Amino acid sequence: MSDHAALLQVENISLTFGGVKALQGVSFNVEAGELFSIIGPNGAGKTSMLNCISGRYHPQVGEIHFRGSEITNLKPNKRCHLGIGRTFQNLALFNHMSVLDNIMVGRHHLLKNNFLTGGLYWLTGARREELEHRRHVEEIIDFLEITHIRKAQAGTLSYGLRKRVELARAIALKPDLILLDEPMAGMNHEEKEDMARYIIDLNEEWGMTVVMIEHDMGVVMDLSHRVMVLDFGKLIAAGLPEEILANKQVKKAYLGEDDDALSEEAASEEVA
Repeated sequence: MSDHAALLQVENISLTFGGVKALQGVSFNVEAGELFSIIGPNGAGKTSMLNCISGRYHPQVGEIHFRGSEITNLKPNKRCHLGIGRTFQNLALFNHMSVLDNIMVGRHHLLKNNFLTGGLYWLTGARREELEHRRHVEEIIDFLEITHIRKAQAGTLSYGLRKRVELARAIALKPDLILLDEPMAGMNHEEKEDMARYIIDLNEEWGMTVVMIEHDMGVVMDLSHRVMVLDFGKLIAAGLPEEILANKQVKKAYLGEDDDALSEEAASEEVA
């Protein structure tokens, strides 16, 4: 794939906190339509990279381009408008609000009517706009199979269902690029299978480009088109899943000197 066609271009990104080097000269591209995974040991800089892409962090060195335009210093809400959505490692739902209302929050930046035109609800497009937003939210609820909890308070749900609601809110943005930070953390095998299916459908049926951090190697190797590996803030490998599994530097970063353990881990955690 050629660089000029990349949806996301990350160039020489370095990020430090005090004396800690979270990221050191990391460069990579993500093509439109890819399902791209970022892996690495704990503390490797994976979430820091997602935070740079989403705008929560601003790197001291380097540039980030989305659809050919530089976004390195744009605020997170500006990136939402451009079509970048994300989920978080730690759930960030409004626990007191219903599932439906949590998902509607995800569409806030798409609303065209302001409080003045909204006051003329029946005379302007505000009612029509709200109905359109409701239709899209109901489509997401149906897709993620959460119709039965649509009116439930988010805080009363199981962990697996709350992760699904957070995904629903992220895709309510209608993003072209969605950043998933450990979407399957803390889930049982059945919940992981469901989430894997949703992510594949978002990529293949909904046409979303996915950048995902995930610790489950079976999931990563099953789902990803390409994989990037970080270790102590540095990019140590990038390529096809099978290339990553065979990479000696990756095996050493994860598992010391045990060359077979990474492949065995991926095989044992494989998602059907």
